[in-house]
Amino acid sequence: MEEIMRGWMASIRRTHDPRQQSRAYARLRQLFRFFSTWEVLNWDERTTDEFEALKRAKTRIGTMDLKIASICLAHNGTLLSRNRKDFDHVPGLRVEDWLT
Repeated sequence: MEEIMRGWMASIRRTHDPRQQSRAYARLRQLFRFFSTWEVLNWDERTTDEFEALKRAKTRIGTMDLKIASICLAHNGTLLSRNRKDFDHVPGLRVEDWLT
């Protein structure tokens, strides 16, 4: 969710064309409405502990993916992602790809 929001905010900042900004803001509003239907899990002490443990274990995936994995592990969740290549490196993480 954070990556998507950052992407749209960057699009708004990059363009100086008011019409393009208007379209980007409209898309951002749509995303807010879409995400409002989700239960967003907390980044809490358990999540921080999982994140730090994965960092200490030198889990070889990007920081944002480590954060996502940490949230799933801390909340005993299953991650839905097409990115099996990276997330399969995370011990104990349940990953499913519903698109295959």
